[in-house]
Amino acid sequence: MSVSDREQLRLDFLAAAGLAEAARAPLPGDASTRRYERLTPPGGPTLMLMDQAPAAESPPADPAWTPEQRHAAGWNAVARLSAGRIEAFAAVAAHLKSLGLSAPEIPALDAPNGLAVLEDFGDALFARVIEDGAEETPLYLTAIEALAALHEAGTPPEVLTGPGGDWPLLTYDETALQGGADLFVDWLPRLDARVAFDAAAVAEWREAWAPIVASGAAGASVMAHRDYHAENLIWLPEREGAARVGMIDFQDAVRAHPSWDLHSLLQDARRDVSPALEAEALDRYFALRPQVDRAAFMADYAGLAALNEARIIGIFARLIARDGKPRYRQFLPRMWRHLNANLDQPALAPVARWFDRHVPVEVRA
Repeated sequence: MSVSDREQLRLDFLAAAGLAEAARAPLPGDASTRRYERLTPPGGPTLMLMDQAPAAESPPADPAWTPEQRHAAGWNAVARLSAGRIEAFAAVAAHLKSLGLSAPEIPALDAPNGLAVLEDFGDALFARVIEDGAEETPLYLTAIEALAALHEAGTPPEVLTGPGGDWPLLTYDETALQGGADLFVDWLPRLDARVAFDAAAVAEWREAWAPIVASGAAGASVMAHRDYHAENLIWLPEREGAARVGMIDFQDAVRAHPSWDLHSLLQDARRDVSPALEAEALDRYFALRPQVDRAAFMADYAGLAALNEARIIGIFARLIARDGKPRYRQFLPRMWRHLNANLDQPALAPVARWFDRHVPVEVRA
């Protein structure tokens, strides 16, 4: 579809939603194929236009596909990503709201064409509010309360229902977890000529991660936002309790280990979270969920956090080397610090030995 045809779809959609006269202001893009505009109707509250052309990415996974079929279909199927489908966003939003959590209302939706009008939560992203001088601890502890509420809701349904139709909530399984880890060995050598991984090194890599991958898949018991961090959470102080955390960018939600969103928040790629705040936030989480075996949980937390950090290093390497986005280089030192710290955990000794053999210390900085 041409740019002009896509724009005509947007215009027709907005007219049908009663927003033909709304002023439109594009928002800065991110690493995805999705785009947003802020809409300002005459005399009304601002809204958001979400625009995600359905054909812009490889297809999402069919729940019945085998690992081989997923690999053949492309990255979205391997990783069990939603391919940005609007119906996924709408179904996850409906589930979150049913639990008393804050996801945007969706006053207008055209799922087949990948368009939605959303409630505008504003610009008070946790990261920006903290930069402007707010105390970070209350915000993070409230984000923990929201996660605890999501986790205490128990095992989510296999199929979510929303205004755009049903959407399967797939498990973040062995194929997805290992596929994410493998981004590291696939892409770091294309960014940094000091490393090269032959077939034997890749086989050793997968063997080292196998227990962590298995534990992560076996522990997949809650809905995971999957991208839960200070750039995706919006402070809504006029609301009460956990609802003060406005959630966005959750269309890739899966059933996953409950540690996943915790380490995404507390071992963030984009901003420093002090060890003291991480410890306080974890204490709050376990206080809210006293039935959880903390020692076993934290072993999984370290392993899956390390895997996620390797995954993110691979993603950033791809964004820099393939997509020409050098700004992601600034985040690599922080991710290496997180990964190196987690590799000190005894359960990660096989992975740590792999890094000692194959990745020079000067690269891991």
